[in-house]
Amino acid sequence: MCADKLSFDERIEIERGLTAEFATAKVTLPRSKKPLVIKSDGQYDKAAWEDAMREAGPASRVGDQVQVTRVLIESNKILLEINGGVKGTGHWYDHVEVGMGGPTSPVGRNQNAGTANGSNLVLVFPGPVPSVKSVEIKRMLAGVLDFEKHSASAQYVDTLPEPVKKAIKEQKAIPGMDKDQVMLALGKPQNKSRETKPDGDEVEDWVFGEPPGKMTFVRFSEGKVIDVHDSYANIGGTTAPPLAPPR
Repeated sequence: MCADKLSFDERIEIERGLTAEFATAKVTLPRSKKPLVIKSDGQYDKAAWEDAMREAGPASRVGDQVQVTRVLIESNKILLEINGGVKGTGHWYDHVEVGMGGPTSPVGRNQNAGTANGSNLVLVFPGPVPSVKSVEIKRMLAGVLDFEKHSASAQYVDTLPEPVKKAIKEQKAIPGMDKDQVMLALGKPQNKSRETKPDGDEVEDWVFGEPPGKMTFVRFSEGKVIDVHDSYANIGGTTAPPLAPPR
């Protein structure tokens, strides 16, 4: 890590590289309007975090997915709002001190079991924020938040046979895929149609793409892909007749 002063471009890269990023909680994260301190070497005061937990309860538990919803860079620290922060009068990044009369109890934005609530973190450096990138910031936070953990869809893809996994990565459909796998590879189709053959076999056709340009036709039988072909409409080639609109 370079000790040079953080440049304007690096500030923008950190904000863009962290804002809206998802991570998996590796420790129980307390709800806290006052930012919970993490040092740039990854250390944090567990006793202080436990005090915050007793006062306001958990924002997320180990294994919960959280999202960085705001990033603010100050002279020697980077403040991170998690899941919208803790709502109240003003915001933590406005440095507003709010006095509350009488005892209070925290109310989360969503009290459903398994739903992470908001909190605030601050990554503190021993001097001015140095020349770093967002990927380095994620490493500094790795003891608390795992930015490398795959999403649920990525975890699902990892369980698939290698040819299907490869097809999804290359954004194409192959015979044997089911509908969910095709949608992971190609997204939602522009058109669908279904018909029953004389032998009673029901087939469904999905069309991806719009003319002029590449169009991909995917045919399913019993929920599995049985045929895939591409055509190029109105750019010097021919394409199959358009399918009937979905019924």
